[in-house]
Amino acid sequence: MFEALAALSDALLQVNVDIDLNPLANVVQGAVGSFLTTLVVGAILTAVAPEFLEDRMAAVVDDPVGSFVYGFLVLIALALVTIVLVITILGILVAIPLILLAYVVWAVGATVAFLAIADRLVDREGDDWTASLLVAAALNGGLVLTGVGGILSFCIGAAGFGAVLEDRL
Repeated sequence: MFEALAALSDALLQVNVDIDLNPLANVVQGAVGSFLTTLVVGAILTAVAPEFLEDRMAAVVDDPVGSFVYGFLVLIALALVTIVLVITILGILVAIPLILLAYVVWAVGATVAFLAIADRLVDREGDDWTASLLVAAALNGGLVLTGVGGILSFCIGAAGFGAVLEDRL
């Protein structure tokens, strides 16, 4: 029996796992994903709910620190609730939709926050959101592309996440 375990452990030690890690490609993919998410979600928000968008943008501009703290605390609470749900095994059925919902709300919040920044940088004429959308998407993608700017992008996203959830929770 010990010989079989020794043979099995030797076989496991000789397994060659070939994993192609390319950090540069991962960062570029994250930046492109952030750019496209901000652009698509922003285009949907400007077409479907421009009043909501402008209201939440004003909330981010009026109280950025409060929105960030609220968003960050909700993210921590979501992480803890998700961990507890996954530990219970049956809670996985609740955790998966919760994570998907949180991702959608995060995308909306991050878009709101980046559009609030872009709106301050670009002079928007009435209902023309094109320049603001492109600047917001470029800001988000550019920050993620720099790597360290990903932390700043996360903080801006947390502020938008908090602003979106402020009136809802």
